Order: sequence, then structure tokens, then C-alpha cells
Amino acid sequence: MSKISGKDVKLVVVACEAGMGSSVMVAKTIEKQLKAQGIKATHSPVNQLAATGADLVICHRGLAQRAKQAVPKTVVVPFDMFLGDPAIARVIHDIQNSVEISDE
Repeated sequence: MSKISGKDVKLVVVACEAGMGSSVMVAKTIEKQLKAQGIKATHSPVNQLAATGADLVICHRGLAQRAKQAVPKTVVVPFDMFLGDPAIARVIHDIQNSVEISDE
């Protein structure tokens, strides 16, 4: 299990695969909500995660295992819904409040 304090997160990467733009939308939403903390959020294909330097990876549950294989020492938080998912809301809260974040 990997862990990181919310205060140490500087780059959140939303892993994707389908290329439908959902990860771009999630990354923009996260970055907007964490702007005051100076957090950058972007997206990356799951097979290119190792090159991103992500402090934290968020991805759809179906990609979580592949994401963890790509970046085994990085916290990977899976979500189920692209809009309004509680896992994404929790990550935003934890970063804003310097709470420890861990893999499931």
C-alpha cells in the first residue's frame, strides 16, 4: 500500500485509456478545485504514467490494476463515476486539508 500526505501532492494525473476526453474533464475539474493549493492536474494514458512524475494517480476502477503496475510506488485512487464520484471528492478534500491519502 502506498501513502502520501495531501500537503505533499503537487501533481495529480488522471489515467485514461479510451481517449473519449473523460480524463481531460476530470483533470480540469480537479485542477480548478485545487487551484488555491497550487496543484496541477493533467491526464495521461495509463501506459505512459511512469513518465509523468505524478504524486497521485486517479483512474477509473477498470484501469486501477494497470495503473498500479505502471507506477507501483505512487498512490492510485480508483473511482467509478466520472462526475460526482465520492472518491474524487475525498481526494480533493484530503489534499485541501493535508490528510494522508492511500491506495484502497
